Amino acid sequence: METKAIKGGEFVIRETPYTEVFIPEEFDEEAKMIRQTCLDFLDAEVLDKLDRIDAQEEGLMQSLLDKAGELGLLGVSIPEQYGGFGKNFNTSMLVGEAVGGGYSFAVALSAHTGIGTLPILYYGNDAQKEKYIPKLTSGEWKAAYCLTEPNAGSDANSGRSSAKLNAEGTHYLLNGQKMWITNGGFADVFIVFAKIDNDKNLSAFIVERDFGGITMNPEEHKMGIKGSSTRQIFFNDCPVPVENLLSERENGFKIAVNILNIGRIKLGAATIGSARSVVTQAVKYANERVQFNLPISKFGAIRHKLAEMAIRLYANESAAYRAGQNIDDAYAALVAGGMDEAKAKLKSTEQFAIECAIIKVWCSEMLDYVVDEGVQIYGGMGYSAEAPMERAYRDSRINRIFEGTNEVNRLLVVDMLLKRAMKGELDLMGPATAVANDLMAIPDFGEEDTAVFAPEKKIIANLKKVGLMVAGAAVQKLMMSLSKEEEILMNIADIIGYVYVAESILLRAEKIYHAQGEDAATFPLDMARVYLYTTLDKVATAGKEALYAFAEGDELKMMLVGLRRFTKAEPFNTKEARQRIAKKMIEENNYCF
Repeated sequence: METKAIKGGEFVIRETPYTEVFIPEEFDEEAKMIRQTCLDFLDAEVLDKLDRIDAQEEGLMQSLLDKAGELGLLGVSIPEQYGGFGKNFNTSMLVGEAVGGGYSFAVALSAHTGIGTLPILYYGNDAQKEKYIPKLTSGEWKAAYCLTEPNAGSDANSGRSSAKLNAEGTHYLLNGQKMWITNGGFADVFIVFAKIDNDKNLSAFIVERDFGGITMNPEEHKMGIKGSSTRQIFFNDCPVPVENLLSERENGFKIAVNILNIGRIKLGAATIGSARSVVTQAVKYANERVQFNLPISKFGAIRHKLAEMAIRLYANESAAYRAGQNIDDAYAALVAGGMDEAKAKLKSTEQFAIECAIIKVWCSEMLDYVVDEGVQIYGGMGYSAEAPMERAYRDSRINRIFEGTNEVNRLLVVDMLLKRAMKGELDLMGPATAVANDLMAIPDFGEEDTAVFAPEKKIIANLKKVGLMVAGAAVQKLMMSLSKEEEILMNIADIIGYVYVAESILLRAEKIYHAQGEDAATFPLDMARVYLYTTLDKVATAGKEALYAFAEGDELKMMLVGLRRFTKAEPFNTKEARQRIAKKMIEENNYCF
């Protein structure tokens, strides 16, 4: 069976043909129907109840999850044998996007279907899956995930919760405190991480509320996602049957890491749905709001904002579904090779953990930009709780903390790339050495390639050279101390992330061009070009900051010359391209891409 770009992180060192990527325009009718069912559910059951949800009206969130379960929305990716639809990863991403416009409800649903359910599905034995998954799929039981502790946030494995086998050998007695537990107030089942005896690593347990020994603090008062139940939970000699140990002893940290990989990219999908809703509301308001006898959508400054919101959304959407399809392709290859389906699900996501981290960071920061500009377009009304932007603005902020902070995820991007290079899984040093040699060579001033997309592809190739040049030089200069230079690592991560998203939006435009023709690709190409040209400056800045931090003398001068060469491009009128994009949105009174 032929496989596609199966290695995660490989985009850094090779050109990806447009034929290898999936774009949202390729979703089949069944997937689109599932997405529409989610949107219809939000319209009918959620969006008119947002104030009641935020007030945490007793039983309301549970009833909404029950109704979602009746429609099958809690089991889109769950195998049919457990009552689900058994759809692929990218379809589950599409559901996450569609529900993402549901504010706090989206948080409750994603916590239940993702980090609350998937540990059992992927790591549970047959008996555990048969007992819990059907009830979680239907919504009869609600799930929560208990990892974070007061002294163990990003450093999850330092948690102090403990488990000790009782004298009879029938139950583990679980003790400890967990905090920021989404769905904690009403969950029936908890995935709890604790260390058995004096183990070095965490183990994971399936804990039912009815086991006893569980107490909770009142609901947390939060900046945003106010309708999401968030509790501190205390386990006091909570008796957990030995058969409820999830996977093997001390495998908990691995479970947490792998489930968080899935949570990161799914969070990215949810932010896309939220951003789509915000952009649509902003366009409509800009067309309705009149100042100086004109709708504010007539003014260039507002059009710039609308277009830039759309461009960043479109770019990150392109990257998210590209990565989602990579995971699906890797899964298919692993299963074809004889791997167990549950293990293949985990392994395929693990292979693209670098891309999952990038999606999490760039999508969450995209949404923060979109909601901020949404407030600005609404003006004074944007600051009022009577208008929709205030809730969107507050709810967005958590996404840069959820599923590992963006700082931690940036560090992980570089750490995972370098570790894979050291293991021989990715040849980073070969291309990095080639770039270093290229700096010493006389630039090629031959005829420019005039083919469609050739100039843009050259930009992408050059931006990858920047990443390889900076990362390669940093590794050689700093060696083992590089791991402590977090500012430099984050500069490198920024370069890598911007390259991935920029390449993704360009590949989407190219695929539309070849599938639907030049006219259909007009706006995708405008958006790709604007994103590319603004990325040039961002990469140049990140590259300079990193080089200034560790290089000096002739070495620094040479690499700065290379940086200028690799971030140079022919002029492009981004202002006019944004105007064209905004004009289409304004005419259609919608986010129409």
